[in-house]
Amino acid sequence: MKTLKTVIAVLFISIAITSCKSEPKSIEQPEVTFTKEGELTLFKSATDTIITKIDIEIAKTAFEIETGLMYRKSMKKNQGMLFVFNEIRERNFYMKNTRFPLDLIFLDHNKTVVSFQENAQPFNEASLPSNALAQFVLEVNAGLAEEWLLEVGDKMDYFVYKIVE
Repeated sequence: MKTLKTVIAVLFISIAITSCKSEPKSIEQPEVTFTKEGELTLFKSATDTIITKIDIEIAKTAFEIETGLMYRKSMKKNQGMLFVFNEIRERNFYMKNTRFPLDLIFLDHNKTVVSFQENAQPFNEASLPSNALAQFVLEVNAGLAEEWLLEVGDKMDYFVYKIVE
């Protein structure tokens, strides 16, 4: 009787193990497209001359902030995502599930550039800190901070379109 129980137990465990060895299932992620919600202008601090103007998508809810640009294939050169936080504090971002390199521009409550992280690599989960207190974070395609000759102290202003529901 003890042998029969042992055989049944081994048989049951074998079936359970082999049934769990199926191929990993991949979940098809729907493509996320850019939604223009406003416009942003960057200015040189010393001269107030316009550095650039871009279209922006806003990340302000917890879900939008957590997701950011994840799962997107690309973004046009004249587009960016602006993260708007309620409070000013040090920020840490990462590139989990982000498929293309980015520059992250950190701005304080006065909309002044306090730091930036250039050429953040796709899928890299290493922390990208603000190294200063920030209330806004602007994500743009990698290389643009250098192309714009962006410097700490430069300014930002943005306009958000009113959303009618």
